[in-house]
Amino acid sequence: MKVVLAATLFATASAFVPSNAPKFGTSLNLKQDFLEYTPYHDHSAVKVNTYKNKAPFTGKVVSTKRIVGPQATGETCHIIIDHNGDFPYIEGQSWGVMPPGVREKDGKPHAVRLYSIASSRYGDDMTGKTGSLCVRRATYWCPELKADDPAKKGICSNFLCDTQPGDEVMMTGPAGKVMLM
Repeated sequence: MKVVLAATLFATASAFVPSNAPKFGTSLNLKQDFLEYTPYHDHSAVKVNTYKNKAPFTGKVVSTKRIVGPQATGETCHIIIDHNGDFPYIEGQSWGVMPPGVREKDGKPHAVRLYSIASSRYGDDMTGKTGSLCVRRATYWCPELKADDPAKKGICSNFLCDTQPGDEVMMTGPAGKVMLM
C-alpha cells in the first residue's frame, strides 16, 4: 500500500516538472533586462505623465477576473490591459483611468482616478506590453435600505470591474516618481 501511494505521489509531483528543466543555477540565456535602467538605481530617465487628460492613451482590456472568494466582503478584480509596449512604466508608478461618461451635476467629464500598477515593468506576459490593475469595486452601504445603495457607487472602479476583453480604457500617466522600486 505504501509503495503504491509513494509511486502515485511521485508521478503526480513529476507531472509539474518539465522533463527538460535546467539544473538550479544554470543560466537560461533569456534576455529579461530590456526594460532595465543602467545603473539600476538611476531613475532620471523614468517617464512621467507621457499621456495627459487632453491626449490620453487608449489601452485594450485583455482580461478581468475576480480575485476574491465568493464569501468575501466586496469584490476585487485583476484587470490586464494591453498597451503594446507604448506605455512604459516601472514599479511604484500609477496609471490614471478616465471613466467614460459625464458628471450629472455639471455635464463635465469624470475626473481621472489613479490606480497603482500591480504588475512589474515586464507586464503579465513578460514582454513589457501589458500591465495590470487590482481594483476593489467601490460600493456604499445604506443603513436605511440595509443594502448597497445603487445610486452611490464608485464610477471608475465599477467601470473597470465591469470591463470585458477587448474593451477600451482611456488612461493617463504613468504618474509618480517618489515610490519607485
